[in-house]
Amino acid sequence: MTARVWLALSMALALGACVSGPGGALAPVGPVPDAAKVDLVAVTTRGPSPSPGDLFTGERADTVSAVRMVVSIPPDRARRIGEVQWPRRLPADPETDFAALSVQPLDPPAFKAWFATHPDSSGRVLIFVHGFNTDFDVAVFRLAQIAHDSCTTVAPVLFSWASRGSLFGYEYDKDSATLARDELERVIDQAAASPDVRDITILAHSMGAWLAMESLRQSAIRNGRVPEKLHNVILASADLDIDVFRNEFSALGPARPQVTLFVSRDDRALRLSRLISGDSARLGAVDPSVEPNRSKLEALGIAVYDLTALKAQYPLAHTKFASSP
Repeated sequence: MTARVWLALSMALALGACVSGPGGALAPVGPVPDAAKVDLVAVTTRGPSPSPGDLFTGERADTVSAVRMVVSIPPDRARRIGEVQWPRRLPADPETDFAALSVQPLDPPAFKAWFATHPDSSGRVLIFVHGFNTDFDVAVFRLAQIAHDSCTTVAPVLFSWASRGSLFGYEYDKDSATLARDELERVIDQAAASPDVRDITILAHSMGAWLAMESLRQSAIRNGRVPEKLHNVILASADLDIDVFRNEFSALGPARPQVTLFVSRDDRALRLSRLISGDSARLGAVDPSVEPNRSKLEALGIAVYDLTALKAQYPLAHTKFASSP
């Protein structure tokens, strides 16, 4: 590992890592009749965990797994919008913590049927692709929080690639994201092929933005366009080289979905990524108010929301899109 990478990771450790709780947080606690619930499916390229409360590790698997989960959200009096309440001890207490109520493995036919049975979708699907340094349970609870706090009627799908959840795993994570491109494309195609789905939105965070754009690029090249039902792509805090993004965006062709960026110039995680990447500017930290950025983004029809002025809950300021009330 180069001195540049060691310096960047040392800075990250000083700032603090992603917030998470004790291992085993996904062990089902059983039904809670009055709790707010999020019914989601997680599709993952991770290997299975020997711990039933963790479900999956950060290691890569040769096959793809899918599980249906119901996650309970603690009452509004116990939390603020944008927060994930991690259990401080196990089993989780649904009165104060995010908790898994049920976990059910899914085969491909059951995954297809889930779109028809989801109670809140109205034909709309949200596919969330997490970023670097993210354990499986962190990704599950973050998607549940987003789905609940946004008050939208969607069927939430998590695409979880094999991140080791370690600040020292940047290169491993990037390679894992590369290996997951075909599988993410397949999940998007499966959703689009369902007659019960009419609208798909992809929300990709951090390194997941690179993975999402790569999958869409190869889908457009393979099929002549991305699936017609894919209407929106949201890239939040995108850990993505700006020039690479321009190439990927161009490859989507004229029948592309609406692309929206959430950016923040005080995103310390992207500053570290820029350092690791040889001072390559990151898309998620672009200043949309200055030229030539402003004109170029407008010409491409890209919507940009600048979150720089919002106060961050965590030192890295890398999850403002989800954690800011």
